[in-house]
Amino acid sequence: MTTEPQNPRAETEEILGLYRAHLSKGRATLAELFGSHMEVESSGAWLTTSDREKFLNAGGYGVFIMGARHPIVLEEVERQLRTHPTATRILLEPTVARAAEALVSVMPEGLDRVHFSLSGAEAVETGLKLARAGGRKRTVSMRGGYHGKTLGALSATAKEVYQKPFRPLIPDVLHLPFGDADALEEELRKHPGEVCVILEPVQGEGGVIMPPRGYLKRVEELVREYDGFLILDEVQTGMGRLGEWWGADIEGVVPDVLLAGKALGGGVLPVSAAVATHKAFRPFDKDPYVHTATFSGQPLLMAAVQGAIRAVKEERMVTRATDLGAVLLPRIREIAYRTIPDLVVDVRGRGLLIGVELTEAGLAGELLIELFNHGVVANHSMNGSSVVRFTPPAVFTEDDVEFLLSSFEKATLDLVAGSARMPEGGNN
Repeated sequence: MTTEPQNPRAETEEILGLYRAHLSKGRATLAELFGSHMEVESSGAWLTTSDREKFLNAGGYGVFIMGARHPIVLEEVERQLRTHPTATRILLEPTVARAAEALVSVMPEGLDRVHFSLSGAEAVETGLKLARAGGRKRTVSMRGGYHGKTLGALSATAKEVYQKPFRPLIPDVLHLPFGDADALEEELRKHPGEVCVILEPVQGEGGVIMPPRGYLKRVEELVREYDGFLILDEVQTGMGRLGEWWGADIEGVVPDVLLAGKALGGGVLPVSAAVATHKAFRPFDKDPYVHTATFSGQPLLMAAVQGAIRAVKEERMVTRATDLGAVLLPRIREIAYRTIPDLVVDVRGRGLLIGVELTEAGLAGELLIELFNHGVVANHSMNGSSVVRFTPPAVFTEDDVEFLLSSFEKATLDLVAGSARMPEGGNN
């Protein structure tokens, strides 16, 4: 049980000071925009702040498909914590083998080799290194795509503001329009046998950008035709987020490497994985020390993976994501076009990945604050700054759904009122 602070305001000021002194002044400023609330507890779809306010969590950047502290995940993690949380990595260790087996059991057929990491960016690095080791020295990613901020992943993340301070990046990386199969074919034709293609089934951080029907399958066909290498980044879209186990399943795509993360740790621990075909994984099979990390496959993390996969299976969260999305998307769309018709550009999504695009980035920031003022946590989109993104958990109850929709309507009405009070040009 969490002990309530004697003076929550004083503790908040102390933590803000520590952020400024040791972490990030910018993060402290951002926190102040949201009222300087400090989250200290979470359970299911709800989080609690130090001053005992409760907020519905429809954010978390895709981590909480099964909510916070899911009992199945906690059961697995607590058992492992009491027995053997960290391994020597010299001897055989059973939890990593069982976690790999569990993950492969829900993968597209043919993906049966696993390398575990901690972050999504590390999984991306693993995929890119497998491509390089397999002879593909050129990389194609998609504009608006987001793959992380380590050096290799950043090279594939097509956003100037993130890349500029760190150039030169990895050479021979080209960014093409998402959804343009003809442009991809042209590049593959020029460099047969040399190209690694990395993309997301839906661009989450790009602003919930949906591909044209049949695009992913066409990408796979082109990569095979020109002897390329295909990485599908499902760090955000996987584990049921789109109403399928993986976005790959929507069009029956089998990449050379599929990347998982975020929800893979069950909302409890940070875990990611690159899951590859036998052929793509061959360089790692040949030399077990060519790509390693101290905490790759550590038992405590692997217990979380097993718990996460159990929870999704046993509680039918993939189906629940489909059903909840079928309720939320049309109702969010109806509210947006009714209350802010002049401010909204589009409402789109699939499953429990939903984006509301506004006419400008400033309005998206204001809507996030208004949502927070009405008890809901949502997210901005890092490569699509005018889009507010909802990534709610599949454990939402009917009351949670109604709370989210009611809060969204109140937030949009407040947004209109605020915009009406704002002097012309005030958002620029």
